[in-house]
Amino acid sequence: MWTNLPNLLTLSRIAVIPVLVATFYFEGPWASYAACVLFTAAALTDWLDGHVARRQNQHSELGRCLDPIADKLLVAAALFMLVAFQRVDGATVLAAVVILCREILVSGLREYLAGLRVGVPVSRLAKWKTGIQMTAIGFLLVGEAGPAFLPVVAIGTIGLWGAAALTLVTGYDYLHTGLRHLQPGAQPPEKPEERQPASGRAR
Repeated sequence: MWTNLPNLLTLSRIAVIPVLVATFYFEGPWASYAACVLFTAAALTDWLDGHVARRQNQHSELGRCLDPIADKLLVAAALFMLVAFQRVDGATVLAAVVILCREILVSGLREYLAGLRVGVPVSRLAKWKTGIQMTAIGFLLVGEAGPAFLPVVAIGTIGLWGAAALTLVTGYDYLHTGLRHLQPGAQPPEKPEERQPASGRAR
C-alpha cells in the first residue's frame, strides 16, 4: 500500500517541504530558483500521481487520505514562508489568508461530507484555481531574483489575487453543499455519490 508509485509521489510532496523551507534561509538568486524548482516539481507530482493511479488502477484509501493533505501542506508552507520573509506583503497578504482559510474550510467540510458518504466532484473552475495558484506561488518564489525584463513579482501577485478570487467561488460551492446536508430534516443519501479515484483531488 505504501510502496505503490502514486503513494510514493504523494509522500515525496510532503518530504520536499522541509527542503523548500530551508531555501529561504540561504541568500542568493540560486536559493530562490531552487525553491521554485522544488515547488514546481512537487506540484507536478500532484497531477502525476492521479494520472498513474488511474492508468494503473492503483487506488487506495491511503492515497485518498494523503493526497489532499500533501497539497494543502505544500501550499500552506510556501505561502507562510513568503509572508514571513516579506516576499508577499501589504494587501497581498490578504490573498494568502483567503486561500489558507478556504483550504481549512474545505478540509473540514470534506471530512463532514465523507462521514455522510457524500462526494463532491472536482469542478473545472477548481482545477483552474489550482493551476493559477501554483503558477503564482512559483513566480513569487523566484521573486526579485527573476530576470529584469520580466515582471516576475507582479505576475505572481496578480496570479495570487486571481487564485484568491476563484478560491472564494469554489469554496462557496463546498459550503453550499455542506449547509444543504446540515439543514434540519436533511436525509443522508441512500448510496454514496460518485467519488474521485485515489488521487482525484477536490480543490
